[in-house]
Amino acid sequence: MIACEGYATKHVAVVGLGKSGLAAARALCRSGARVLAWDDGEAARAQAEAEGIPVRDPARIRWAAMDALVLSPGIPHTYPKPHEAARLAKHAGVPIIGDAELLATSGASAQMIAITGTNGKSTTTALVGHILENAGRDVEVGGNLGPAICDMAMMEVGSAYVLELSSYQLELCPSARFKVGVLLNITPDHLDRHGGMGGYVRAKKNIFRGQGSGDISVVGIDDETSRAIFDELKAKNDRKIIPISCAGNAPGGVYVDGATLIDDLQNKAVKVMDVAKLAHLPGRHNAQNIAAAYATARMMNVPVADIVKGIESFPGLAHRQERLGALNGVAFVNDSKATNGEAAAKALACYDNIYWIAGGLAKDGGLAGLENLMSVVRGAFLIGDAAEVFADFLADKVKVEMCGDLETATKTAFAAAQDDNLEDATVLLSPACASFDQFRSFEHRGDAFRTIFERLSTDGAVSA
Repeated sequence: MIACEGYATKHVAVVGLGKSGLAAARALCRSGARVLAWDDGEAARAQAEAEGIPVRDPARIRWAAMDALVLSPGIPHTYPKPHEAARLAKHAGVPIIGDAELLATSGASAQMIAITGTNGKSTTTALVGHILENAGRDVEVGGNLGPAICDMAMMEVGSAYVLELSSYQLELCPSARFKVGVLLNITPDHLDRHGGMGGYVRAKKNIFRGQGSGDISVVGIDDETSRAIFDELKAKNDRKIIPISCAGNAPGGVYVDGATLIDDLQNKAVKVMDVAKLAHLPGRHNAQNIAAAYATARMMNVPVADIVKGIESFPGLAHRQERLGALNGVAFVNDSKATNGEAAAKALACYDNIYWIAGGLAKDGGLAGLENLMSVVRGAFLIGDAAEVFADFLADKVKVEMCGDLETATKTAFAAAQDDNLEDATVLLSPACASFDQFRSFEHRGDAFRTIFERLSTDGAVSA
């Protein structure tokens, strides 16, 4: 658990007692802070009280006496409407921070690597951590992925924190200085929380805010918004800027040309490896993740041979194009993490003869932009709140089945794949939607899909 010694004896409110908020409250209490915690859910408040963490309604807190409000990432402090605690804290001039700020001010001596982007940040974070760990480095991986930041150990010189940071977290860590900051890509997402695209972009750019001489910015240049940020940083000339691309040449950076990873960091365009052979990192989007992870590891002075070994041995992440196995020759792929159309597009581009399970709570944009990928879709099996809207969009493009729930969709898709008897058939769960209409989280949805596959496998021959 990190130390928060800078907050010893200070008065700190912690609002939102999920994984990250409860970890922050514990760390602050252990460090001697005077904590008042709150969650809108009764069960979360009860858990905090059972651990001896004082709980108080924000309306009853004397905000003039508070030194900080630690806000969990899921709680709005601006748009679409600030939580009452955030409103009261702002009125009283109390700084609003997040758990990444607690780490930044903890006194830990380890270097911090931070990774963000609309898509791919979880895989890239895990891949960087895997490469460093397999190269013998002392590493803690977490943040928006895995352990909460405040549950991480205090790390010393020579070690590294590898953090996945969301746009929400990046708004609330003003003191953070990241040795390596990685921005993969930016496409519209979470716009309601940021007041539009401009606010979302500003939040993502915060990953570079504290950097200066000696720090490294790794920036994807495959989308217009990120490329503009790259050009802006390059013009400042106050740090090392490394471009990455999965779509061709990135002079002075790391890129994938066709299926070949190219290291041009020394302007020599050295061929490193064939990324097409990496079964656990399929598709063009993972080529970008590989380029980013490679660049980051090189900047952490990991030998090229060790980086290649790390990439090749990376097992992939659950719920992110996770191959569950094959049943009667039909592959099952769990891509439950694809909670928007952009993410689903990346999966649809990776397979032939897809029996696609989609639906849930639709996000802005829906399935727009996926039209050109429908040639490989043999049927769409729709679930959840978005089913009717998706059916209207897909009606003249692919065969549509209204399935309602995930189990029905999976069984129906599998039956259709067996009837068609095509080579390389894949039942793909890539919902292009949030999960909260029928599941607690995308992890819950993916776990349910895995369970359905396992039940189906008891009646058929499974191959890896």
